[in-house]
Amino acid sequence: MSLSLIFDMDGTLFQTDKILELSLEATFDRLRSLNQWDTETPIGKYREIMGVPLSKVWETLLPSHSIEVREQVNDFFHERLIENILKGQGALYPNVEAVFSYLKVRNYTIYIASNGLTEYLKAIVKYYHLDQWVTESFSIQQIQSLDKAELVKMIIEKYTIEKAAVIGDRLSDIRAAKENGLVAIGCNFDFAQEDELSQADIVVDDLLELKTILPKLKQENNALV
Repeated sequence: MSLSLIFDMDGTLFQTDKILELSLEATFDRLRSLNQWDTETPIGKYREIMGVPLSKVWETLLPSHSIEVREQVNDFFHERLIENILKGQGALYPNVEAVFSYLKVRNYTIYIASNGLTEYLKAIVKYYHLDQWVTESFSIQQIQSLDKAELVKMIIEKYTIEKAAVIGDRLSDIRAAKENGLVAIGCNFDFAQEDELSQADIVVDDLLELKTILPKLKQENNALV
């Protein structure tokens, strides 16, 4: 039986860290220019909650601001993120292309499930030509509840997936796997947290480790058929 792979984007495939500070600093500079913020940019706080939908981000970073202001800030931040992607300020994690090429040749089907917004996700996929390996990319915007487990369920149902692994760096990825009866592979990368990774079935420090892990998972799945 084939094994499908559902990858997270930020902090798993894409080094969001490289554009995060630039984009967040520009966003809070704008707030300061409008007299809507008067302290330092809360980059540390953002890192702590990295991996949640952007609507949740602004609830956390701007708890005293109106929903209207948060929406405006979200739009501005989103524009800066895309701008920095298209300027080449970001980067994929080491070995993403090599691993994807390896997986494609061996008939693994690859999907992306991201908490990022649709246009942001499209910008990364297009800039790095990920669609040569990825069957389809899904944004959390496609799910009204903003629940990543539901997003993964959407992929499972659309493609009639029976066996799969979710590969990501945060608890939302691990829960998305567990709630759908899938294997959870945690990535111990920039934004990962030890207590969250402890809930994964497998933890990797480099995506290259998938070349060893996935054939074993496929064999185990075939043995259960």
